Amino acid sequence: MTDLKIEDAINDTCPWSGKPVSADSLTMYRGKVVGFCNTGCRDKFEQATSRFDSQMERLRSFESAAE
Repeated sequence: MTDLKIEDAINDTCPWSGKPVSADSLTMYRGKVVGFCNTGCRDKFEQATSRFDSQMERLRSFESAAE
């Protein structure tokens, strides 16, 4: 995996807590580096977006099959 850098993060504050982002709590989402205040917030985001993306993919598959 590519090393993520805090200076590449699109945000300065954690989207969950509002606290400053930490260099050890970064993730890549849709081609952008997103920062979090700690690994717990990062992991919560990764789980939530994974579920969301999976649901959206199922909906797209369902819509394609219905056409």
